[in-house]
Amino acid sequence: MIKIYKSNKDSMVEKLDKVQKDCWIDLINPSVEEIEEISNKTKIDKDLIMKMLDEEEMPRVEIEEDSTLIVVDTPYIEDKDNKYSTLPLGIVFSNNYLVTISSKKLELLKIFKRGKIKKVRTEMKSRFIIQLLYENAKLYLKYLRKIDDEIDKTEKELHNLSENEELINVLNIEKSLVYFITSLNENKRLIDKISKGNVIKMYEEDLDLLEDATIENEQAAEMAKIYREILASVSDTYATIISNNLNTAMKILTSITIIFSIPTMISSFLGMNVNLGIISTIRYAFIIILIVSIIISIIIAFIFRKKKLL
Repeated sequence: MIKIYKSNKDSMVEKLDKVQKDCWIDLINPSVEEIEEISNKTKIDKDLIMKMLDEEEMPRVEIEEDSTLIVVDTPYIEDKDNKYSTLPLGIVFSNNYLVTISSKKLELLKIFKRGKIKKVRTEMKSRFIIQLLYENAKLYLKYLRKIDDEIDKTEKELHNLSENEELINVLNIEKSLVYFITSLNENKRLIDKISKGNVIKMYEEDLDLLEDATIENEQAAEMAKIYREILASVSDTYATIISNNLNTAMKILTSITIIFSIPTMISSFLGMNVNLGIISTIRYAFIIILIVSIIISIIIAFIFRKKKLL
């Protein structure tokens, strides 16, 4: 899919029908034909675009003769099961064009397309790239707050430990935090490299924005680490409660087994083929033996209850 945008006089991006100078070209899971088309129109090496079809690409900078590729990890939510993950976003820029490449539709780019970001100038490619990095770090913070809400919700549902769904939810959140921490660390290295001024041409007014992007990225990384520690504590609590519940269940089952074994044991003794003396001559011997067995079981149950074994 090819979408073309360019900033207007109000510094807002608007959609175009064809490629123009200083436009922003967004490629979403492009086909080979679409890559060939954009490569021919922009003179950008198609190999730079093709590389971004791999979802395992790591954040980095790659400089060719006339084009530069910047790869940054951006947060992503899988709609089918609401899992948090990260996907690489490729930013290829030359003198006249800026191209973004992703395998799926990303929330980061939707923010720019919907006009939520002010003072966007597609012809100022350095500024536009730094804005992308800044908003990307803010998006991590947004998703981390949602993860924090998920952790709070999970803590409140600790009493439903018999449900495997909650245990799976803890695992999914932990995996998301691992993805976020890894990607934020890689993005930090990328921003540090850009800040040196060797990748894109830096202007004085861009330095403050890049510094803000650095701060937001570091804050997101710290929040992810804190939430991971909190989740580790929640997981330990899960394990402890599961162990305690199992011990309690085994204790109760053992006590019940002992209590019910008393009547069985008495009936087994009296059922042996031996002379029972006077008991065998009593008319209501069965009822008496039954009542005695029940009384002994009740006494044992009372003792277990007093010792908190039942």
